[in-house]
Amino acid sequence: MTKPTYATPAAPHGATATASHPSAQEISRVFIGLVIVLALGAIDQSIVATALPRIVSDLGGFNHLSWVVTAYVLASTATMPLYGKLSDQYGRKPMIFVAILTFLLGSVLSGAAQNLLELIIFRAIQGVGAGGLLPLAQIIIGDMVPPTQRGRRQGVIAAIFAICSVVGPVIGGVITDLLSWHWIFYVNLPIGAVALVMIGRTLRQYTPLHARRIDYLGSVLMTTCTVALLLVLTLGGSEWPWNSTPIAGLALCAALTGVLFVRHVKHEPEPVLPLDLFHNRLFVIACIVLALTFMGLLGASLFFPLFFQLVMGVSPARSGLLTAPLMAGIATASLFNGRVLLRSGRYKPAQVAGLGIATLAFAVLAWSASTAQGFGIIEPCMLTLGLGLGLVMPNMTIAVQNALSPAHRGVGTATLAFFRSLGGLIGVAGSGAILSWQLRRQNAGQLPVMLTEGGMKPAGALPLHVQDATMALYRHAISSTFLLGTCIVACAFLVILLLPELPLRDHHHAPAPAAD
Repeated sequence: MTKPTYATPAAPHGATATASHPSAQEISRVFIGLVIVLALGAIDQSIVATALPRIVSDLGGFNHLSWVVTAYVLASTATMPLYGKLSDQYGRKPMIFVAILTFLLGSVLSGAAQNLLELIIFRAIQGVGAGGLLPLAQIIIGDMVPPTQRGRRQGVIAAIFAICSVVGPVIGGVITDLLSWHWIFYVNLPIGAVALVMIGRTLRQYTPLHARRIDYLGSVLMTTCTVALLLVLTLGGSEWPWNSTPIAGLALCAALTGVLFVRHVKHEPEPVLPLDLFHNRLFVIACIVLALTFMGLLGASLFFPLFFQLVMGVSPARSGLLTAPLMAGIATASLFNGRVLLRSGRYKPAQVAGLGIATLAFAVLAWSASTAQGFGIIEPCMLTLGLGLGLVMPNMTIAVQNALSPAHRGVGTATLAFFRSLGGLIGVAGSGAILSWQLRRQNAGQLPVMLTEGGMKPAGALPLHVQDATMALYRHAISSTFLLGTCIVACAFLVILLLPELPLRDHHHAPAPAAD
């Protein structure tokens, strides 16, 4: 096992690295600016959903409407590792400026879009900027705050993302009703400007910069491989059948560029994604655990509102509120975990307990959904699931940053965020495919009225004599995705048992502990 080292190359000519520790006031000001940009990026993942009907009314293009959201997610996921590596080479401040300005440019263009194709392209530009917001915020906090003091900050970040996922659709609906859908993008400008000023005035360079060599070929190969893989996951089973020629071509492209990328980075002195990272046992296990956790969580939670509407018969607005306990649990546990549990200097016990709780809650939730239990059981299960997951996510980032040298902290943190997003996309694609397969297999032509070109029809809208059979069909199909989520999170629980627990450093100049 190759042990990570703290030694770093000398900073290039003209680059400065500040050795002094930031003051508490400086940390607070930078952190407030980071929280603002994180909130913008998190909200923009969900704020558009409420405005989609109005966008279709103005711009048309219903058949490709999902790409307004998909383009943003694809672009942000694909660019995460690049931001981490470039921030190691050029500094955190220039790269977060690039990320924020690109995000704001995409916001302006999206607000001014005249047709759906333009909106999709501009949302991709916005996503390119958003891809740097989460990893760079985590990297900057890692530079400023030692691991033993980092829990509270990382807990706030996890809580912000959980809260924004709930309030995003609400804010989008309010802005769309009061102004227009264009303003869900324009509103980013003044808020982003405030964040730029705060970060620009207070953020310094806290770690040495490294050789300014850009691995252009590696960047192209990695981005091409990632985009091709994400397109397979996004388009397979929806736009095109899994065995279609376009999907096969994209899969072949992903495999080929992936092999070429691995061959390239083995001989590149300054690769965009150093393979040394994957010699670190803790880093590899952390990536697997977060990928599995988000694969199970997003793959199942996507269908929570669908379950409430189609099976429980609630309105769309209320179904959104009924999912709030999940995010409330994540936010609460993240804040509690950061403030209390990490004071012990140990991160693994909370993570093991969290995934154990999440697995149990997921299993009870799957049972509740399949056996027609009421909200009195389902809602506490969702809250408990969120509480368990909230003990895992902030700790994992701290554990990885603690195990890596400053030379790899940026790209390591960003790569961890990339695997988390990739796992979520795989979970969504896989659960969607399983749901469609279950509906078609169980239905077997007996209830053709329930499957329409526009999607699935609520059971209450069907004739009385088929309502019971239809609701049972929906219940079985959707609960199967919850069962799948339980199995995946259980796998994450088993993997995290192998996670090494390294002593947290109490200052930045301590060497990175060995991960074996």
